[in-house]
Amino acid sequence: MHQQNETSALRTWCLTALAMLAFAANSLLCRLALRQTGIDPGSFTTIRLVSGAMVLWLIVARSGNGRPIAGSWASALALFAYAAGFSYAYVDLSAGTGALLLFGAVQATMISYGLWSGERLTVRQAAGLACALAGLVGLLLPGLSTPPAGAAVLMLGAGVAWGVYSLRARGAGDPTRATAGNFVRAAPLALVLGLAALRWASPDLAGTAYAVASGAIASGLGYAIWYTALGGLNATRAASVQLSVPVIAALGGILLLSEPLSQRLALASVAILGGIALVIYRRTV
Repeated sequence: MHQQNETSALRTWCLTALAMLAFAANSLLCRLALRQTGIDPGSFTTIRLVSGAMVLWLIVARSGNGRPIAGSWASALALFAYAAGFSYAYVDLSAGTGALLLFGAVQATMISYGLWSGERLTVRQAAGLACALAGLVGLLLPGLSTPPAGAAVLMLGAGVAWGVYSLRARGAGDPTRATAGNFVRAAPLALVLGLAALRWASPDLAGTAYAVASGAIASGLGYAIWYTALGGLNATRAASVQLSVPVIAALGGILLLSEPLSQRLALASVAILGGIALVIYRRTV
């Protein structure tokens, strides 16, 4: 039993790490598309969700077990609200401001639900969460300016929607089928958004490629992995581990976009990742 628990915990850790890498890749792709290409946020959201739906549907269809897609309209609505709010907010927000608002809202949503449903933080977990939050603020706050109110509300709403989506994912059954069903249901909503924003549409080849990569790989496959990992995480751990995404994204910017490595980033990374370890570590006996 002890060995089985250790194997299960290791599997959860590995899947969680892969999901966080996918989320960070999503942030980098979105930043590249909306900042360095001509694509508009409506087109990016539509292409992202539709391409994710197509890839996931094909995966489920080719599995050969004859089982239909799963998911729900409630989760699909949360997924659409997150994706649309995220894209439109980043038009007027800096990357640091957006990440702070997004993951702050995710934290508040998921931890509040966990506490409401009876979860309690140990002293170690509370200290780890405080350490991680302090590291995130230390990384992002010094360069922040007051964000535009409309964009801030959109990003906060996106964070709440992502928190709801993650909470609904726990215990949702087969992760790939559930994620496929949510994306397939969200695709028509994205198409309506695309049609409504057609007069402002300006997709270009590079922006479209980033949106497809974001939807098919970082979102579709990444969210399926996250659904699987959530089976081994409670709401508090699931919320806290996502604090690592801004750090991973920043490190990705250093490696892929030649952004400078600062002492502040190095210290904040240690604080955030160390704090997360304290929150999600669980002894197996």
